[in-house]
Amino acid sequence: MNAAPADQIRLLDVQNLDVRLTQLAHRRKNLPELAELTTLEADLTQQRHLLVAAQTEESDTSREQTKAEQDVDQVRQRAARDQKRLDSGAVTSPKDLESLQRELASLAKRQGDLEDVVLEVMERREATQERVRELTERVEAIQTKVDDATGRRDAAHAEIDAEVATVNKERELTVADIPDALVTLYDRIRTKQGGIGAARLYQRRCEGCRLELDITELNDVRAAAADAVVRCENCSRILVRTPDSGL
Repeated sequence: MNAAPADQIRLLDVQNLDVRLTQLAHRRKNLPELAELTTLEADLTQQRHLLVAAQTEESDTSREQTKAEQDVDQVRQRAARDQKRLDSGAVTSPKDLESLQRELASLAKRQGDLEDVVLEVMERREATQERVRELTERVEAIQTKVDDATGRRDAAHAEIDAEVATVNKERELTVADIPDALVTLYDRIRTKQGGIGAARLYQRRCEGCRLELDITELNDVRAAAADAVVRCENCSRILVRTPDSGL
């Protein structure tokens, strides 16, 4: 393939732009905010699970407290009815009086036991409510950090995307002045060779593979016509000759 020396040198400009696009893509993929968000979101998910568990426990203890208080109220009402019967004098039989008094004593003990249960449940519920408050605050704090990191990530993405658009536009303008066949060859090599399709020959060294050309290779390059598109024997990239090639 042949191409004007100026077009071959212009190919290096395209290569520089492609390197910049690769760098921008790498930067976008590896923003520190992305790793930060991964950690924060994992922590947020864990804390939300803990919060749901705590809220469920608080709801369970609330129902348990309501049931225990209802049990106390039922015993209290029954004791009140028995006490009213006792105080009314309607029960005159010594045996019935003794039975009523024993029941009142039993109800008083039962009420005391149930009130102890209510207190124990209330203590557990208060501890669970405090746990819910702590976890709620923790979730809100982490969510604030997530929102902040998300904002910084989006701002960085916008900045990178704007630069990518600028570089792509510059590449389009540069490529427009280069023969299609040369660009096609360059793109094919660039795809195969890790993003580098053309390299400058500088001081007898290919800047693509960083290897110095041996004497036979140098002689072949020297003998090639100025418009000949030469390739590096080591990496197969287009070898662009300049006044600094050392030929």
